[in-house]
Amino acid sequence: MTIDASLLRLLAWLSPAFPTGAFACSHGLEWAVEAGDIRDADTLREWLTDVVRHGVGRSDCILVRHAHRAAREAAVLSEIAELAAAVAPARERLTETLGQGTAFLRAARAWGLPTLPEETPYPVAVGALAGWHGIDEDGTVAAYLQAFASNLISAAVRLVPLGQSDGLQVLASLEPVVLGIAEDTSTGSLEDIGGCVFRSDLAAMHHETQFTRLFRS
Repeated sequence: MTIDASLLRLLAWLSPAFPTGAFACSHGLEWAVEAGDIRDADTLREWLTDVVRHGVGRSDCILVRHAHRAAREAAVLSEIAELAAAVAPARERLTETLGQGTAFLRAARAWGLPTLPEETPYPVAVGALAGWHGIDEDGTVAAYLQAFASNLISAAVRLVPLGQSDGLQVLASLEPVVLGIAEDTSTGSLEDIGGCVFRSDLAAMHHETQFTRLFRS
């Protein structure tokens, strides 16, 4: 039996146990739950479907792909990282992506790193590292988006609260959405980055001043 080491690396890097601090981020879900936008499995599924299709999920996939392709071009990676930071729609979103990206690269040093800015947004860090190690681009994008959705479901399970079974049902129902966006972004350019999930962006802004918070974002 032959096992490709790239699969093991991808599983390690995108595991919930990898120390990026993602467990402390709700991506605005905490405010959405308090506001009543998310109150059960169905409303969570609708919210996440929109975020993946029309929000950060889709944009991050494009960033992952372009960072993957430029993994050995330090100047290009720097430009992509600068763009990724500039398009963050709220302060907490910027803190979230820079914090996770920096922590990700710090933890991934054991495998060897490409040349990246000191503070690198998370999707750029993941894409560049996967490209540097020759890991399949499509697989990286799908795994990244699946991990993104899984982390938000985990936050919602604690916040709503939902049972683990409900959370897993939402994750399973999102598979076609994740695979569809992963495929659709294969030809996306950096000019295609953008979103249309105003309620999610507002949730991130409101979370900055939310009175009681369990999550950083």
